[in-house]
Amino acid sequence: MNLVCPACGTTNRVPDERLGDQPVCGRCATELAPAAPVALSDATLPAYLAASGQPVLVDYWAEWCGPCKMMAPHFAQAAAQLPGVRFAKLDTDENPRASGAAMIRSIPTLVLYQGGREVARQSGAMSSGDLLRWVQAGLAAAH
Repeated sequence: MNLVCPACGTTNRVPDERLGDQPVCGRCATELAPAAPVALSDATLPAYLAASGQPVLVDYWAEWCGPCKMMAPHFAQAAAQLPGVRFAKLDTDENPRASGAAMIRSIPTLVLYQGGREVARQSGAMSSGDLLRWVQAGLAAAH
């Protein structure tokens, strides 16, 4: 399976049976499959979405957004419960190209990608339970 490094954007091939062994990037040694959300940027998001062998859930947020801050612990909790999905956060103020390309109009907005394409979108804060159900429904509908 291909896992993209959230830090340097390098695509790393990791055998499926080694996914639980905390694989690290061959170029920069960053953990490739953490059980917590990773921060992405204008530079790293496109490659992360295009080459990732797993579904990717991106939380488009901003530091000043109250609902974004309220949802952050729920997002992290859901990340720990869904190891087969890569969880990522993208600060829309600091990364206007990526948020513009995704046509983000309100925050928080969650976008679920599979195979580099968007399969589900939801705006507004959600609890971890609601988030888990929404992701599983989005993945089921994409198949």
